[in-house]
Amino acid sequence: MILSSDALEALAHAAGFDLVGFARAEPIPPEHLGEWLAAGMDADMDWLSERAADRLDVTRLLPGAKTVIALACNYHRPDEATSGSPIARYARGRDYHYTLRDRLRALRRTLLEQHPGLPNFASVDTGPVMEKVWAARAGLGHVGKNGCLITEKYGSWVLLATMILTEEVDRYAGALPADRCGTCHLCIMSCPTDAIVEGRKVDARKCLSYQTIENEGDVPEPIRPAMAEWVFGCDVCQVVCPLNRHPVPTENARFAPRAVAELGARELAALTPERYQELVAGTPLGRAKYDGLRRNAAYALGAARDLGAAALLATLAEDPSERVRTAARWAMAQLGG
Repeated sequence: MILSSDALEALAHAAGFDLVGFARAEPIPPEHLGEWLAAGMDADMDWLSERAADRLDVTRLLPGAKTVIALACNYHRPDEATSGSPIARYARGRDYHYTLRDRLRALRRTLLEQHPGLPNFASVDTGPVMEKVWAARAGLGHVGKNGCLITEKYGSWVLLATMILTEEVDRYAGALPADRCGTCHLCIMSCPTDAIVEGRKVDARKCLSYQTIENEGDVPEPIRPAMAEWVFGCDVCQVVCPLNRHPVPTENARFAPRAVAELGARELAALTPERYQELVAGTPLGRAKYDGLRRNAAYALGAARDLGAAALLATLAEDPSERVRTAARWAMAQLGG
């Protein structure tokens, strides 16, 4: 059976996806991932290497796989009250995992109504699937020098998902999309921690997104001064990208910023457990957990040399959490305290 790509694309759009493309489920050459892992750029994210074989060959996830449907959602919203937020843009609203999973479920439901029993495997970004590779293979965009997928219409302000099928479609993407980065190196030069390296790789050990989200210990001291504007994630390499110069705003309410995105580093550092639960529940910020978010905010206050936060930092320096205490005491030293 050969499925209609036009019909599948219509189903995906109806489910809420903005971009849809199709790629043959052929193995991914191991060199790029292997070199990145061998260099230790995955930091302590061991799950990336533990299922490397699955990431490189989707037939290990779905035996008999023939097609990968690459899917993308534009998440850019006008700045409005959150223009100075220390939270990365993707994390200011509802957790995108919920949104994309809902859309994948809707797509799967309508797909199975038309093709009962069709084997499939769907994933957002918690499964062992290399979404950016498949998005590029499917013609949605190219992987930029900052490691982000850059689409022609939406730039890199997109969230990715995939669905794998055991049937072929009648139209696959042709040649890989052109590399539109050219000689531009703005993302590399602007990265506050020099985390972007040659070969379109990002060294997680230096990346603020890793340090503020995944790292559950202390942020390495050389990286802390770069946290002045960031408490959760980092958008610098996207903001400076010329290909993001004309963003297309989404009107989808699920990506609307929540109240937590209007808080600055001081307010985030001062959150009580009750207020944290009230504001953070259902957002990506939960990944950093209560102590991790306050730790990040303390580092940010110190990096920004915010003298108005001195009393708050003094309180945090006696916090029950060792991570928060360490961050607050470092921050106080930056204030001369």
